Amino acid sequence: MDPHKRSATIEVIDQHENVLAQGRYGTDTDGYAQMLAAGRRFPGRTWAVEGCAGIGRHIAQRLVADGETVLDVPPKLSSRVRVFDTGQGRKTDPVDAHSVAVAGLRSPGLRQVRLDDATVALRLLVDRRDELGHARTETVSRIHQLLLEIVPGGAKKFLTRGQASYLLRTAPEPVGIVAETRHRLARELIDELTTIDEKIRAADKQLRDLVAAAGSTLTGLNGIGPSGAARLLGDIGDIDRFRTPGHFASWNGTAPLDASSGDQKRHRLSRAGNRRINRVLHIMAIVQLRHDTPGRAYYRRRLAEGKTTMEAIRALKRHLSDVAYKRMLHDARRARTSEAAGPAGQPGTTLQSSATGPIPTAGSSDKSHAEPASDQPRTFPTPTP
Repeated sequence: MDPHKRSATIEVIDQHENVLAQGRYGTDTDGYAQMLAAGRRFPGRTWAVEGCAGIGRHIAQRLVADGETVLDVPPKLSSRVRVFDTGQGRKTDPVDAHSVAVAGLRSPGLRQVRLDDATVALRLLVDRRDELGHARTETVSRIHQLLLEIVPGGAKKFLTRGQASYLLRTAPEPVGIVAETRHRLARELIDELTTIDEKIRAADKQLRDLVAAAGSTLTGLNGIGPSGAARLLGDIGDIDRFRTPGHFASWNGTAPLDASSGDQKRHRLSRAGNRRINRVLHIMAIVQLRHDTPGRAYYRRRLAEGKTTMEAIRALKRHLSDVAYKRMLHDARRARTSEAAGPAGQPGTTLQSSATGPIPTAGSSDKSHAEPASDQPRTFPTPTP
């Protein structure tokens, strides 16, 4: 399927890539029903939908809710199929549908789409929390601009609602229409700031409750609050899809890229990866640097080795990526153990590890590894059958 907002183009092929049927359907109720009926003419079917995390999400979720098996085909994968197919790589909806079908047939390991769960709610709420944070920053900036004209010397950088209100009340009385307008606008912005702060507190409480309900202990790590924990849980989903800490670090962009040439061995900063998760790890690193934490000690050791300030921060972020990975893995395995024990609460394997602290005792490398370092102790005991 090549999905769009108001239409979807499908092509049915067999295991030999023979085209069995084609069609274009609307995504409204009637069009979707006709498309589903057309697909159900073929037993043992699997739907390959392009971009199930983007434009194809709405229709993929409807198919899964109706009991269909749906595979997510990344747009980059289908575009490669289209380039190497006949037809000079022309991009039309039927051509795109054919490329998606071939990619779904020939590409092993494609992600099977599941119904939305609590991680989607976390992602929605943390997106809203980020929007409120941006709105607060913009509102405070506008208050700063007005107070600079109202109060001699302006206001300090980190301004609360109470401080802004006090400065406005104690400012000289406005004289003239310009000064009166500034005062009125400042009062309106302070009221808006009050409303935004209330919404932020409510959003933080919702995120804190959802993170706790998910059984996560990420907020126990120094530098990760409810918003950061929700972002990790919402964007990552199932942590077991990452085989190693290095795989996870490569996905979030904290693993440096190998830029060696000849005898020169060097690595450079990766600009790829999930930038939202990268931001959470960056905030975690900065918070740990501001306090007496093992993260600060790790940072200082890197400086003593001759790294620059930025190189040491990048190394710390790479290290904290391992910390977050191990903590999420610990939480996931603990949840599975609890489910396996059942309501009777039979004791399972004790899952204690060095990852429970802000920084694990095991050393880690700045680079991404195909496998864990050999000198790193096992984090979890091998479960007995």
